[in-house]
Amino acid sequence: MSAQSVEQWVKTEALTNERPAQLTYIEEPTAEPLFCPLISVDDHALEPTTLFEGRLPARLQGQAPFVRTAANGLAMWVIDGAEWPITMANGAAGVEMSDWGFFCISFDEVRPGILDSKVRLNDMDLAGVWSSLCFGSTVWGFAGTKFSKMDDPEVGLACLKAYNDWVIDEWCAPAPDRYIPCQLPWLRDPKDGAAEIRRNAERGFRAVSFSENPEGLGFPDIYDRSWDPFFAACQETETVVNLHVGSSGSTRQPSTSSHSDVSVALFPLSGIEALVDWIYAGIPIRYPRLKIALSEAGVSWVPMILERLRRAQEHDVGSAWPGGSLSPEEIVHRNFAFCSIEDPSAFRALDIIGEDNVMVETDYPHFDTTWPECQDMVRRQLSGLPAATVRKVCFENAARIYRAELPPHSLIARSQVGASDDAGIEAAASSSV
Repeated sequence: MSAQSVEQWVKTEALTNERPAQLTYIEEPTAEPLFCPLISVDDHALEPTTLFEGRLPARLQGQAPFVRTAANGLAMWVIDGAEWPITMANGAAGVEMSDWGFFCISFDEVRPGILDSKVRLNDMDLAGVWSSLCFGSTVWGFAGTKFSKMDDPEVGLACLKAYNDWVIDEWCAPAPDRYIPCQLPWLRDPKDGAAEIRRNAERGFRAVSFSENPEGLGFPDIYDRSWDPFFAACQETETVVNLHVGSSGSTRQPSTSSHSDVSVALFPLSGIEALVDWIYAGIPIRYPRLKIALSEAGVSWVPMILERLRRAQEHDVGSAWPGGSLSPEEIVHRNFAFCSIEDPSAFRALDIIGEDNVMVETDYPHFDTTWPECQDMVRRQLSGLPAATVRKVCFENAARIYRAELPPHSLIARSQVGASDDAGIEAAASSSV
């Protein structure tokens, strides 16, 4: 599906699908036994109706997006006169899975921690999540496409800056040690986008949610050197470039009859395509200190794609390999990081993937979320690995890559991993399942 057709599909589904008369909520969870503290590198915020109020120049304020609430209480963002629904996908955590679906919701139907970052801290504590990197809701596009495509580019850029101001001043401010600030990019002009990266780096931003394939959004492809000022700014400021699945405006759909679950099962293909294309575009070659994180793309496929890249290099036709004497392994291990919700086979291949390149995510509050059973998930996946490796995957790699605060020593010490030596972690973990 094209970027436009995906947006229209979501909008059509949300407006036409039947929804339960009343949503059913799970019982209030209690804190899980702590296997290991987590830094989740892929969660999401749901923006408030007041997102843009007072954040734009007075002469532009009237053109900012706003929320329109229908008579039935369902909420829509209005952007350049078009309505975009807030869907259940943005507020699934805490709702019984049997009630999940692609339909509109209202703000008062979502769990408070989805909207309020102060309240979110309690939900994080229940699941042993020490800190969190939050992308926005699906409304804006994971690369902020709605802003870059607004009718008036001056208004779009002002709204993008207002959005990023809200992230740092409102969402992250209540607990700056527990939230990793992630901005949206300005895609319309890479030079202006680079200026925004530098502005935000001075304020504490450490990541940006870019696009796997900006060509799919109607912008130059990643082979186009016009993007160089943007990537140069990211390297200079140590801003991690996050490529979230779907940030190209599409996910894989093999046939027109494919169910939406087919696209979900094929999320890793988006990561495979992005990694290979970004390498062949030469971005990690020209910017060797740039860190690129493949958000929600999984990890289990990495050994396979290393083999394919190696073969492509060995059978290079027309000198297409951009890395010179660098091997695929060297480029991948140096520049890329991989994010796992559930990848049990990947954790048996860390010698190939690189245990310094894998991080965990809980995807709160989307359909993929492991909340409130995040600890159970990592326990089942990581049991049998050395404690030092578990610490890397669960929090140390993310803290290093995003320059984030490590969990307190007291929190680590009371976890099963913190209390176990490398030889004893398997027994300690298995005995608690």
